[in-house]
Amino acid sequence: MDKKSKRISGLKAGKIIQKANKYFSEAEKHFIIKELLSTKCTKAQIWEKYTGQIEEHGQLLRWMRQLGYDSSVKTRRPNFTTKTTVMSIKKSKKETINSFDDFETLQLKTRIAELEKKLKDAEIKAIAYSTMVDVAEKEFNIPIRKKYNTKS
Repeated sequence: MDKKSKRISGLKAGKIIQKANKYFSEAEKHFIIKELLSTKCTKAQIWEKYTGQIEEHGQLLRWMRQLGYDSSVKTRRPNFTTKTTVMSIKKSKKETINSFDDFETLQLKTRIAELEKKLKDAEIKAIAYSTMVDVAEKEFNIPIRKKYNTKS
């Protein structure tokens, strides 16, 4: 049997209801919307299940608003599943320049981080050298540091 001959009217719990026309009672509308909200099916899948038509043209959302369901509830499902389709995207010159600027900014940030690390290491070495000279001057009682105020 094809889909057209299977279409029946009326609400039967647990069975698929397919109507040739788009006129549903309020009870049927509530039933369809509750199934939409409780399952992971898309609106198009639910619409096709109950009407046999592929496109629903926003009818389920209109029913939700009409019957007082919260239309802010996200009923949209992801457009893709585990298979990801690769689409070729033509980049404009502006996007290319922005991506170049982003790359250049990233390079500069990594360079700054590298230089900050080197500066920190140099500061630690200077402190260690100064401490070593202080200890040597105390232990051996000799002046190691050059006196800057002496005349040559």
